[in-house]
Amino acid sequence: MPVAYTLDAVVISQSIRTALIGAGPRGTSVLERLLANWAPAPDATLHIDVVDPYPAGPGHVWQPGQSRLYLMNTQSFYPTVIPEDPELAAPLAGDTFDRWRERQQRHPHPSLTTAERVELARLGSADFPSRALYGRYLRSTLEELLSRLPAGVSVEFHETTAVSVRQVAAGAGPGSGTAPEGGRYGRGMFDVGLAGGAVLTVDSVVLALGHLESRLNPEQRELKAAAEELGLLYLPPAAPADIDWSRVPAAKPVLVRGMGLNFFDVMGQLTEGRGGTFVPGKDGGLSYQPSGREPVIIAASRRGTPYRAKAALAGYYPSAVTLRYCTESALARFAAAGIQPAFDHDLWPLLHRDAIWAYYSTLARSQPGAILTDPAEFLQALEEALRPHAHSAAKWEDAVCAAIEASVRPAHRLDLLGLAAPLAGRSFGSRAELDAAVVEYLLDDARRSALGEDDPVKMTIGALHHGRAVLKSAVADGGITDESWVAGLRGWFESFVEGLASGPPALRAEQLAALARAGVVRFVGPDPKFGVDRKAGTFTAASPWVGSGPGSRRAAGLASGGTAAGDAQGEAVAAGSLIEALAPANRVTINESPLLEQLLSEGLVRPRLMMTVEGVPVQTSGLDVAPHPYRPLGANGAVTEGLYVLGLQLSAAQWGTAIAAEARQKNGPAYRSGQRTLHDADEIARDILGR
Repeated sequence: MPVAYTLDAVVISQSIRTALIGAGPRGTSVLERLLANWAPAPDATLHIDVVDPYPAGPGHVWQPGQSRLYLMNTQSFYPTVIPEDPELAAPLAGDTFDRWRERQQRHPHPSLTTAERVELARLGSADFPSRALYGRYLRSTLEELLSRLPAGVSVEFHETTAVSVRQVAAGAGPGSGTAPEGGRYGRGMFDVGLAGGAVLTVDSVVLALGHLESRLNPEQRELKAAAEELGLLYLPPAAPADIDWSRVPAAKPVLVRGMGLNFFDVMGQLTEGRGGTFVPGKDGGLSYQPSGREPVIIAASRRGTPYRAKAALAGYYPSAVTLRYCTESALARFAAAGIQPAFDHDLWPLLHRDAIWAYYSTLARSQPGAILTDPAEFLQALEEALRPHAHSAAKWEDAVCAAIEASVRPAHRLDLLGLAAPLAGRSFGSRAELDAAVVEYLLDDARRSALGEDDPVKMTIGALHHGRAVLKSAVADGGITDESWVAGLRGWFESFVEGLASGPPALRAEQLAALARAGVVRFVGPDPKFGVDRKAGTFTAASPWVGSGPGSRRAAGLASGGTAAGDAQGEAVAAGSLIEALAPANRVTINESPLLEQLLSEGLVRPRLMMTVEGVPVQTSGLDVAPHPYRPLGANGAVTEGLYVLGLQLSAAQWGTAIAAEARQKNGPAYRSGQRTLHDADEIARDILGR
């Protein structure tokens, strides 16, 4: 291809054609960065092909027409698709979601629907917007960008699926599928095959695939097969907006597996979505008035409880918490010393200290009566025990425990790991006893959320939330050892911190408690086992910690003919419907994507392998990539130049890839991980443009 040279050595092709596969937020970010970085020589052109079966901007997940009961997991002040870093090329158009929200409140765009105007009118900066409204923001941002295309730039949208990407020799012609001579993949051209048979020939391809459907695991396949055989209803993992909720029968029990964020989407559709209403209760909480069309929701999860609710804060991170130990500068010292840290040995002890300090410093400030000695003297002793010492690293936890036992009343001592498993160590004689315990937990959690920065538990979680942002940079920039990634970060910490710091708005906890008190929702209990009672023609679920022995199971009509749930030795429940309240697995080797399957089978990409401490290779969830920008490694280990990866498929190189880009907060820290996705998009755009 001919190139133009300028005096400052910037090299830009006279004619560039690139394909963005995926038109959701990440694809939109790459498009925005291509436009921002475009500085052509005379007569240069840039053509961008955008391929996605869903409308560009919102993509699949953020469709503006979906139910407004589906809320974002972040407040209005959090998300953005437009970078704010002055070191990056200035955007041509667009803004953060919160500034867009304010602008629409002052001067509503004529195209806004009545529902969008109603939501915007009552939506504040600290409120949780609907996913539909965020999708409207994404679409508006894209429309603004398209209205300001620079000279020489054209964009074409293909509302279809990309089914293949094959590298071809330059000049081989569209659709030739001819690899370069010798089969070595350098920087050539690509044929992008579309579902209708058309082929796009481009210089580069960006894989911004987002959430993909996945094959079911063996247990799920068995449950689905049993449902088809017995005439039961089984709803596998899926995006909630894709599900026809009218299929779930009213007034009958339905098992819901999973009590994370997707659970609250299910809950909303089967209650408020069917005409029920929440009203203020006499005790100051909520009560629920059913419509009569709700099913009886029987909720199950490994913990037996949902994620903890978010605290009421003025910003994304609590201002009362400042990291002392797990800081970006502390982690940078590992890289400076040439050390690749291990999570459990090097990183977690730092964040563990911060969590402990956040709890007890908040306790001493907000509940000084919980401290038996002078609060200031206690904090001084605790600080000394927490301070890393070169020759006593293994003893610091003992020193901390001694300081706490000497000064803090037993009822107020922190059980950090227990925060994520509030029912651990407890058993329940009946399901009613379990339901009462879960309601008590929900109301206590909502109360703590309302206290915000005055609650020690929520500030402990706040420290973990701060630390997670720091750890994301550590993982992406220098990496951690494979062994600790498998056993530590992904082995236990990820689920632990998500259950604490990635929860729903506190309103959802109050609503769930109201539904339980109204008898619309019941619970299975911790460590549930699922199965099928073929004799009764039902799904079953039981927890070993609820009820006891065969007597309870006989009372439920499950003394014989049961399968897995019967082995749990607990009081079993039965239902004709089972909903998997989970997102499809984010794992490239089981994603149902014809494009990924083709790329894997033909060796242009490969999954990343990591070694366990025993020296056993383990296949991870994401693609093997070389930074920066992120380009996949082929089966032979060579980088496939001109092919880029952004977003969820980077889950083996980055941690927390599902989180949206973070707008800069008015107050508080601006962590490097907050806008990493936008920086990744910028790196890709500049590489495509040769800058």
